[in-house]
Amino acid sequence: MTPHPEPDWRRETPTRAWDPPRRLLRAIRGWQGARGPLARRWWAAQHRFWSVVTGADIPVTARIGGGLLMPHPNGIVIHPDAEIGPNCLIFQQVTIGLVAATPQAPRIGAGVDIGAGARVLGAVTVGDGARIGANAVVLRDVPAGATAVGVPARIL
Repeated sequence: MTPHPEPDWRRETPTRAWDPPRRLLRAIRGWQGARGPLARRWWAAQHRFWSVVTGADIPVTARIGGGLLMPHPNGIVIHPDAEIGPNCLIFQQVTIGLVAATPQAPRIGAGVDIGAGARVLGAVTVGDGARIGANAVVLRDVPAGATAVGVPARIL
């Protein structure tokens, strides 16, 4: 399947009143587009609430392309400096962050699927349309369209 560089915003649109992952993303987008301190406070409160409900640690300043899908957001941690492309899929317990050796955060391309429990750490680039297997620990670049599995992750 070829990733779509244009974000599919329907993936982030809440479909019902109780839709925690989409409400969390809505709070992040709201904070980023807020004009004025009162609006920022409103969206910050929304963000705090939905972060507690989902158990996810995603900062309001995160650089996330549109169309992110998080079916089970529990335990997702995204570093503030990480970049995530449009139309990605991230499952529960995923960490996208740093390693002690490098202060640079990962860059995730468009249409990337990241399996449950995976870790993407350090100054790595995950190419468009790549897949990261469940519980993989990615410490090196993953080419576009490739699949990475294992600890440490290797390309299949």
